Amino acid sequence: MLSLYNTFSKSKEEFKSLNPGKVGMYTCGPTVYGKVHIGNFRAYMLSDITRRYLEYVGYEVRLIKNITDVGHLTDDDVAQGDSGEDKMLKAALKEKKSPEEIARFYEEYFKLAEKELNIIPAHFFPRATAHVPQMIKIVEGLIEKGFAYEKNGNVFFDVTKFEDYGKLSGNTLENLKVGARLEEHPDKKNPWDFALWLKAPENHLMKWPSPWSVGYPGWHIECSAMSTEYLGNTLDIHTGGEDNIFPHHEAEIAQTECYTGKQYARFWLHNRHLLIGGKKMSKSKGNLFTLEDVLEKGFSAMDLRLLFLSSHYRSQMEFSFEALEQAHKNIQKINDFVLNLEAAAARDLVSPSTIDTKSVQEKFEAAMDDDLNTPLALSVFYEFISQCNKLFATNHLDSKSAHDILALWKKTNSVFGLVLSGQAEIPEEIKELMKKREQARHNKDFSTSDEIRALIEKHGFIIEDTANGPIVKIAD
Repeated sequence: MLSLYNTFSKSKEEFKSLNPGKVGMYTCGPTVYGKVHIGNFRAYMLSDITRRYLEYVGYEVRLIKNITDVGHLTDDDVAQGDSGEDKMLKAALKEKKSPEEIARFYEEYFKLAEKELNIIPAHFFPRATAHVPQMIKIVEGLIEKGFAYEKNGNVFFDVTKFEDYGKLSGNTLENLKVGARLEEHPDKKNPWDFALWLKAPENHLMKWPSPWSVGYPGWHIECSAMSTEYLGNTLDIHTGGEDNIFPHHEAEIAQTECYTGKQYARFWLHNRHLLIGGKKMSKSKGNLFTLEDVLEKGFSAMDLRLLFLSSHYRSQMEFSFEALEQAHKNIQKINDFVLNLEAAAARDLVSPSTIDTKSVQEKFEAAMDDDLNTPLALSVFYEFISQCNKLFATNHLDSKSAHDILALWKKTNSVFGLVLSGQAEIPEEIKELMKKREQARHNKDFSTSDEIRALIEKHGFIIEDTANGPIVKIAD
């Protein structure tokens, strides 16, 4: 029974989808004005692991991840996120390119980086700029129903009209009145109202005609338009980083539920921040690392993926290259484990061994059922690897057990999503050379054996001779 921590209820709840066997899931994607940093990828890992485990237990998942290419203003950490420059425009001016050129370049960068991290692509990556008509339709509906108002070409949502406002974040109207930093706007009835549509200055590069003005959408309305366009009025799961809780997700709930009259999202999942030096990693602070920074230090994308898996998504995580080094060692341990299994499975060993794969799978599933507890699920496997290594050392793992363990690893790794170096396809010519080398070793023709080893290494592969037979790997 899968239980997930729902930010809205502040408790773990048993997960059941709205439609049996199917899950509609939405993830707040990147604002494509610069390179996505590894702190951002922690949020995309959350949606990836959630999707993978839902599919593991039998659900058909439809995942939507938006691309924000307009309307996200620089002061998104102040009150309702309605002030500052448009992040896309700022990047365009800085790089002397058009907003579209900026957006497409960094969107492609984001998708390539996700692929490197083996994050399964969303079913759709809708762009905000392609869904302005849907946004205008929702804004018109909110005005008609009395939840929004227009003044001087600007349209704002009146949060006093939505009694549940603040239930996700705790920023109720009472709390906002007391302590929030709220930007003043001459056209707002209340300082805590948020923008649905803003009139564009004359020299603004991104603007569209609307019933109220030539302008552009507010940041929050974009996700309401795109999520409901592809998933319907009620989502099963909405994920994002904890910095999205307020104001972004709070605003999404208010405007969507007032427009549709239905519950917007049944489960809200949020990951905690990735920290560096005790502070949130962010573009605005400049204290960030990109995937390239990790690779340039000699680590792999899989080292980073395993590092993310090693911490529960609801715990703050301090990033360091020392921690990444430990993840690298653990990847090597897992890789060697799988290679040893493949070697044992290929040999005709019948030595009796007692391997209880069923209990390992049950422990793995119990960990994942408890709010996607990936560090506990990994610890189950680390313990199992130690158990198997004792059998490898004494040549006591029979072929059938090795096949059973490999099947278990393949199934559970569909959730972990680790791509191991030894799992790449070995060419047939290398396999044939391996057979010839084994025959030479059997005949005690070690000179020929060494020549074949050198030839294999020239092709970019290395050989490790183990108690379970030789293992061939791709050279680093």
